Amino acid sequence: MRGPDESVVHGSKATAKDLPSVDRLLRSEPVAALVAEHGHTLVVGEARALLEGLRAQAQAGSLDARAVSPEALGDALQQRVAQRLAPRMRPVLNLTGTVIHTNLGRALLADAALQHLLAVMSGPNNLEYDLATGGRGDRDSIVEELLCTLTGAEAATVVNNNAAAVLLSIAALARGREVIVSRGELVEIGGAFRMPDVMAAAGATLVEVGTTNRTHPHDYERAINERTALLMKVHTSNYAVHGFTSAVGEAALADIAHAKGLPLATDLGSGSLVDLGAHGLPREPLPQEMLAAGCDVVTFSGDKLLGGPQAGLVVGSREAVGRIRQFPMKRALRMSKLPLAALEATLRLYLRPERLARDLPTLRLLTRPAQAIDAMARALLPAVAKAVAPRFRASVVPLLGQIGSGSLPVERLPSAGLAIEPQQKKGTGRALDELAAALRSLPLPVIGRVAEDRLLLDLRCLDDEVPFVAQLPHLRHALALPPLP
Repeated sequence: MRGPDESVVHGSKATAKDLPSVDRLLRSEPVAALVAEHGHTLVVGEARALLEGLRAQAQAGSLDARAVSPEALGDALQQRVAQRLAPRMRPVLNLTGTVIHTNLGRALLADAALQHLLAVMSGPNNLEYDLATGGRGDRDSIVEELLCTLTGAEAATVVNNNAAAVLLSIAALARGREVIVSRGELVEIGGAFRMPDVMAAAGATLVEVGTTNRTHPHDYERAINERTALLMKVHTSNYAVHGFTSAVGEAALADIAHAKGLPLATDLGSGSLVDLGAHGLPREPLPQEMLAAGCDVVTFSGDKLLGGPQAGLVVGSREAVGRIRQFPMKRALRMSKLPLAALEATLRLYLRPERLARDLPTLRLLTRPAQAIDAMARALLPAVAKAVAPRFRASVVPLLGQIGSGSLPVERLPSAGLAIEPQQKKGTGRALDELAAALRSLPLPVIGRVAEDRLLLDLRCLDDEVPFVAQLPHLRHALALPPLP
């Protein structure tokens, strides 16, 4: 067996005998430096894995002799260590045209939320400690007053996402009994999470009333009996039905429920705390409007239109929210300190609504003027066209984006961006797949979308073009194009 400092004389292929032992490899100069930097455990594990892989290649007769030189082994091991330490969750550039993209992390946190996170997470904090009394506190108190101020609710609690908020509310208010819901509101959200399944998981019996497109007050009234515990309304935020339709509003439904001594819950899904119509966007129902209409419980998300971290917000009457807060399942679904701190900071932004379109990234991106996006696209066109030539050509195109994450699904946002298409029509699909893969392989991955034989880069969510432009030489290399002069 040769050491790492001995030459290999076997033509172009190496054998298993040419590989050093783990101990010999660790004593080589480049590897010793790795051990000093990263510690023995990690480097030894990667060294064993590296040598096992090379040994398998040698036994198959496919191991290049150059791969067993000390320099090559050191470089290969360094790459393995770097890959092992590299994070799996990475920042990307979202150029898909979908602002609140579920697969790309949904809402961006505001600077105020990021600063608050760093301030309170770098040391101990009063997560469950009452600074006024010196006794144990309740983590709900961190955001409850804010939520009550913003929505007009008597009480509020939070859990780790809106699906959990709906599940917990049904379980606390109707476990072992019946919940009446319009058949037209039995929605399915992402991941095949269906309202009937939520009912079953909460231990309640679903009672469907009405039809897919029309439900009337008498449908609810006829379904109420001694087993009924809750009337529920679900905002169909991720689809729309047009034509011959009818639904019962919250105010009328609250009258029906309260006349029978029953609570009314409504799930808004995305949920917004401000009138989006005032910002030139399609209007969504507000939690404060649902409460004013008589709803006892309103649930909505924190990481969609609200623009905060993943969270399920529950606001409503003191009695109903109290039952929800005391239900045993609540502890299993509670928020941890990180998203709770981010949620608090995000909610504080809503106390100054005049500044919201500037301070909240989600609203800022949703309201970004199409003219400004078009101007950015035209400024970037020469550099992008040069980077992908001569295999591809680029042009500025008007685009229609979307809000995303099931919010206002039929509405489109006028936008602009770059369309990149192959110069040759033959093999267009393969060429676009290669281009999309090259963009994803960049140090800061770029995610676009392929449509109509073009790769589209919608620039609505590109706040700063400098990191994008800086990567264009890397893109050219990933496409195996010669360097630009």
